[in-house]
Amino acid sequence: MFFHYTKYLLIHLVAVGFLISLLVGGVGPTVGVLVLMSFVVFGDLLGGDDTATPKFKTPGLLTIQLWLTLPLVSAIVFSAIWAVSPGDSLGFGAFLSSFIDYDFFAIKEASHWGHSISILAGTGLMIGMVATITAHELTHRTWDPVSMFIGRWLLSFSFDTIFSIEHVYGHHRYVSTKDDPATAPRGRNVYQHIVISTIEGNISAWSLEKARLAKFGKGTISLGNGVIRGHLMSLLLVVLAFLIGGITGGIFFIACALFGKALLEIVNFMEHYGIVRNPKVPVQPRHSWNTNKRVTSWAMFNLSRHSHHHAEGNVPFQDLKPYPDAPEMINGYLTTILVTLCPPLWNHLMIPKVLEWDKKYASQEELALAKEANLASGNSVFINAASDPLYQVDAT
Repeated sequence: MFFHYTKYLLIHLVAVGFLISLLVGGVGPTVGVLVLMSFVVFGDLLGGDDTATPKFKTPGLLTIQLWLTLPLVSAIVFSAIWAVSPGDSLGFGAFLSSFIDYDFFAIKEASHWGHSISILAGTGLMIGMVATITAHELTHRTWDPVSMFIGRWLLSFSFDTIFSIEHVYGHHRYVSTKDDPATAPRGRNVYQHIVISTIEGNISAWSLEKARLAKFGKGTISLGNGVIRGHLMSLLLVVLAFLIGGITGGIFFIACALFGKALLEIVNFMEHYGIVRNPKVPVQPRHSWNTNKRVTSWAMFNLSRHSHHHAEGNVPFQDLKPYPDAPEMINGYLTTILVTLCPPLWNHLMIPKVLEWDKKYASQEELALAKEANLASGNSVFINAASDPLYQVDAT
């Protein structure tokens, strides 16, 4: 039973590993990123599925694990800004060298500029993976002010505190319908989705917050508005980044934050791509793509058990069920993310899955919606599929 508590520390080990690679300098960050990605991708390919559903007698220990990600992410971002900025910001290198016989600053100064790209990629990945995934779990705990506080600060690293509003109160209500900005319709590619979902998600969050404040007779433009307050949190981080690392550090942090935000939208893209839902029907496990790959599950607090998460959004991550009969995505999360970045490969692998979803999971009403989605997709495979007798149904 002890193992089931410790397996979720994998996300912390990943973060600590990348932090060490940052501080080592030189080729460290490049090696760190390559090792991290290889470990997750090949771990999912070779590690099989995790379908265990243990009962946790002390779930508070798991909550503490979630909370610990905030200082970890903060340390990673600070170290990354220090690593790419000129000089020894705040004397950090000298401070480290006073404990260990290693000239951190000299190694940093001698590092090839190309390794800064690895630092950007790795830090963006840490923001998008460690910070956002943990924040996703924490901001669903609307009854717990500490978790909400930590979750929103984690989201501020990707300029995405609106996620705690739009995702919880919008996405979970409208998922797999045309009213959900995060659900990618058939035919859309991931690059389009990053832009469209970001813009529409912010608009949705603003509308939700405006309606909430109106119930209390409060104006929209105030610090009571969670959208405004959240963006000010992110602005504070940008200011701190400029103070720590100057222009280089500030611009670098902005790039990392946008990278992390893009990762979130990529994950949104692949979690619900092409699935349709009759808006009159409650969200069911069949309305999300699921995966039980072992490394993904352990390193992402069971986010990959997405079918159960959307069926019951308030269930803590450790109690989510694997639902092996739910629709399955291509592979683990990182592998699937890499596939989305090549739209022809994505279409080759994913369109058959979407069409199979129609045959296996869609209701009569959803088959009519699926036919409409196929014809509107702009993709010849989907359009040709619309003539299949499967879709010749009476939606009434």
